[in-house]
Amino acid sequence: MSNVFLKFVTVSYVFSRILQVVTSEILNTSTSAFETNCSSLQMGQYLCNPEIDPLTQQLKGCSRNNIANTICIAAEGIQCIDSGNNTFLKEIPCLWTNGYSFETSLLLSVFLGMFGADRFYLGYPAIGLFKLCTLGCMFLGQILDIILIATQSIGPADGSHYVINYFGPKSIPLKLDNDTYRMPQIDWPEL
Repeated sequence: MSNVFLKFVTVSYVFSRILQVVTSEILNTSTSAFETNCSSLQMGQYLCNPEIDPLTQQLKGCSRNNIANTICIAAEGIQCIDSGNNTFLKEIPCLWTNGYSFETSLLLSVFLGMFGADRFYLGYPAIGLFKLCTLGCMFLGQILDIILIATQSIGPADGSHYVINYFGPKSIPLKLDNDTYRMPQIDWPEL
């Protein structure tokens, strides 16, 4: 009987030792970081906290090609190959502004648009001079410019965007070109 008891104690000791080794291996592999190229991480695998410039209401460092570099942090357990830790630089789209305020251009268009002040402000001196000489094309040009500026169809002449609150009323036009595919609808006639 003591021989059976001794075998039972030995087997249970061996089993508990194997369990300890396996558990420690699992814990060691789960705490080691997965190394990858962090530029290929998917949304949710990293967190970016971009800084907003109070003067332009866009990301700090926004360039003319509408891209800003910001520091991002990879999720826990992911390590970047380039930096050797969990931080990396990511290019984020932004809207480059050159100081032209949307509110200022709209107010200039409403109150001084007949004299072309809105077009002079936005960098279109020829159209501004034409509106000044014709009194805003007999006020029709002024009304047209109010609509164009309010819908943000016309912007500054240098190609920049208006300074609008970061979460403000931005208008994003939809464009149709050769790269756009129109999904055929059921009620369309066949050609």
